[in-house]
Amino acid sequence: MEGIYQFVMQDIKGTNVDLSVYRDKIVLIVNVASKCGFTPQYKGLEELYTKYKDKGFVILGFPANNFMGQEPGSNEEIQSFCSLTYGVTFPMFSKIDVKGKNKHPLYGYLTDKKTNPKFGGDITWNFNKFLIGKNGEILNRYDSAVKPDDPKLVGDIEKALGD
Repeated sequence: MEGIYQFVMQDIKGTNVDLSVYRDKIVLIVNVASKCGFTPQYKGLEELYTKYKDKGFVILGFPANNFMGQEPGSNEEIQSFCSLTYGVTFPMFSKIDVKGKNKHPLYGYLTDKKTNPKFGGDITWNFNKFLIGKNGEILNRYDSAVKPDDPKLVGDIEKALGD
């Protein structure tokens, strides 16, 4: 099974990125939004990325406007907001749908109970998080309220990295 590595996504600048480039890394996939009560998590996500990126960890941010129009901007506006407001340096991708009839196939894979029996189910809000292991398996899922510095999330990342 190719897991997340079967998908090619457009980064926030419109360049195709084969997710297989993240093989052998620990990946945290997050659906993000700029005008949400959880938006300040960008700061914590960037801190988490900075702390562990040299050990083989990466965060992939996927802007989505599926929850009360909380990501209304263009890719350019989103990128500008993230870098100027929160200093985001982790990879950001083009805006996609994470639920509904236009749900992107990546999120179809992540949320389908057949492909993800342990952690499948609809995205409940912005800043849901999926932890992906080095071989592409889904290790865990975290609700929006789980902050990037949550001991369980950090512990799971460290365990997956082999720290």
